[in-house]
Amino acid sequence: MRNLKRSLSIAGAGIAVLSLAWNLSNRSKAHAQETGAAAKGKSGYHLIKKVKLGGEGGWDYLTVDAAGRRLFISRGTHVMVVDADSGKVLGDIPNTAGVHGIALVPEMNKGFTSNGRAETATIFDIKTLKTLGEAKTDKDPDAIIYDAGSKRVFTFNGDAATATAIDAVTGKAAGSVALGGGPEFAAADGKGHIFVNLEDKSSLVKFDPATLKVENTWPLAPCESPSGLAIDTEHQILIVGCHNKMMAFVDGNSGKVIGTVPIGQGVDANRFDPETGFAFASCGDGTVTVAHEDSPDKFTVVDTISTQRGARTMELDKSNHNLYLVSADFGATPAPTTEHPRPRPAIVPDTFTLLIFGK
Repeated sequence: MRNLKRSLSIAGAGIAVLSLAWNLSNRSKAHAQETGAAAKGKSGYHLIKKVKLGGEGGWDYLTVDAAGRRLFISRGTHVMVVDADSGKVLGDIPNTAGVHGIALVPEMNKGFTSNGRAETATIFDIKTLKTLGEAKTDKDPDAIIYDAGSKRVFTFNGDAATATAIDAVTGKAAGSVALGGGPEFAAADGKGHIFVNLEDKSSLVKFDPATLKVENTWPLAPCESPSGLAIDTEHQILIVGCHNKMMAFVDGNSGKVIGTVPIGQGVDANRFDPETGFAFASCGDGTVTVAHEDSPDKFTVVDTISTQRGARTMELDKSNHNLYLVSADFGATPAPTTEHPRPRPAIVPDTFTLLIFGK
C-alpha cells in the first residue's frame, strides 16, 4: 500500500485518552467527541500491519471471524485462513473451484464458500477447517451471506441471475429467488429482508429470505453499476458502491436514494461500522473512502485512505474497528484481443499481501 496519511489530531487523541483514564464512566462521552472530530475530516485510520502472504491464486472477498480471530480470504481455487491480528497463515480450505466468498455461521460452527466454477457451496468446520459437505447452487455463485433470522445461507448467482437459499442446519438447497438481473453483493437487515445489488440493471432488489419472494426492485439512479453493499440496520439504510465513482445511501423502506458522496475508481466492497458511524468504500485504484453518518439522511466524506493498487475488496472487524484489504504487485497489461477486450495485468508471483488498517 501507499503510505497512509495520518489524520488524527494528537491533541484530540490525548484528550480522549486522558478522559478515559480519569473516569471510565466518561467512555461514551469521549467516544462521541472522537467521532465528532472524525466527522470533520479525520478518521484516525492508519496502516498498522503489512504482511506478505504469498501463495497462488487471485482473490475476491474476505470474511472475518471476530471471535476466533481468523480471517478467511478467497484465492481462486482455495481459501486461505490467517490470524486476524498477526497475519500468520493458519490453514487452508482446498478444492473450492472459482471461490468468491465465505459466509460464517458461528452458532453452528459452520462456514460456507461460493464456488463459482463448480456451481456449489463447500461447507466446512470453522475451527478445524475440515470439509463437511457440499450444496448445489445455480450457475456462477459469487457473493454469499448468512441470514440468522431464516437460518439460511444465500449465494448470489451471476450468470443465473438468481439467489440460492441453503438451509444452514441441513446443508441442503431450500429453493431459489429469480432476481431479474445479475447480482453483485447483498446484505441482510436481521428483520426478515435481504437486499442485493443488480449490477447490470443499476437497481436494488429486496426479498423475503423465508418465503423467497421479491418484495421490491428499485432503480438506484444516479448510481450506476452497483457493486459493494453494506447496511446500517438501525436506520435501515443501504450503503451502495457504484462504478461511476460514488457511494449512494438508500432508504431500505422506500428505496429512495437519500444521498451520495464521491469515491475512487473500481469500487468492489462497502462496510458500515455502527459504533463509529463510518461507511467505507474500497476501490481498485488504491483508495478507501471513509464517510461519516452525521444523521440518518446525511453522510459526509471525512477521509480518503491510500491503500494499494488492486486492493478493491475489504473486510471490517467490528470488534476492534480494523479494516483488512489484500492486493499484490502487477506486471504489464497485455494488449487487448477479441476474446479479452479488457485484459487485466498479470500478478507478480508470490507478492500477495494483507494490509491491516486500524485507529
